[in-house]
Amino acid sequence: MRIGRSILTYGLLSAIAVLMLIPLVWLISTAFKSPTEDIFQFPPRFIPVKPTLENFVTVWNSNPFGRYLFNSTLVSVLTVGLNLLFCSLAAYPLARLNFAGREVIFSAIVATILIPFQIVMIPLYVLAVNLELRNTYLGIIFPAIASAFGIFLLRQAFQGVPKELEEAARMDGCSELGIWWHVMIPSIRPALVTLAIFVFIGSWSDFLWPLLILDRPEFFTLPLGVSNLAGTFTLDWRLIAAGSVISILPILIFFLVMQRYIVPTEAGSGVKG
Repeated sequence: MRIGRSILTYGLLSAIAVLMLIPLVWLISTAFKSPTEDIFQFPPRFIPVKPTLENFVTVWNSNPFGRYLFNSTLVSVLTVGLNLLFCSLAAYPLARLNFAGREVIFSAIVATILIPFQIVMIPLYVLAVNLELRNTYLGIIFPAIASAFGIFLLRQAFQGVPKELEEAARMDGCSELGIWWHVMIPSIRPALVTLAIFVFIGSWSDFLWPLLILDRPEFFTLPLGVSNLAGTFTLDWRLIAAGSVISILPILIFFLVMQRYIVPTEAGSGVKG
């Protein structure tokens, strides 16, 4: 009975995984197909008859994809760095320090997770315009320099650090910022990496906010650049697919590089029983 249940469970999960991968496989397959191949044939052909890199070359040479790639990389890296800094600085006192109103403040922060971005989008745009942040990198970044989810995630991680480590550092004369940097941050590395991955993917794939705040092509990110391909090539899906593959490839590389750091760490390894 247990073996049959395991087979059924793994079979169902495998089927779901295959269904989720089909669009990605079709996208990659379309990007490598030559103009003579029918991309909408049924049943679909996932392996191109004559694979070609011509679509990638055409897209790269006809649009400033190098500039788009630089913009997306700069924006995503800065967004990740600022998120890790500000979220960890906010989460540490909410997790380890006792002060009046701590739980109320934390509850208010978590409650903002329920507010859709579309509700605050217009006020943020008005604020960005008044601050003269349109068509600037800071204008793209500033709505995402901290997040309620990040504060919540890191607060929970900070609460899992043994108090003995904190007390030992305090007895050695370490300040609160010193404890935060030298004790707490190394102890929650998996949570930091997890947050970095989520923020990087969200920033890299963000389309709506850059569309609002930018109208100069030299500041366009990759999602905006890919969206322009539909007008440039009058819906040539091979070229649009090639641009999409270029835009998602850095995300896949980033995840593959960072996932090995998402491992449990023994925060209490320095505590002797």
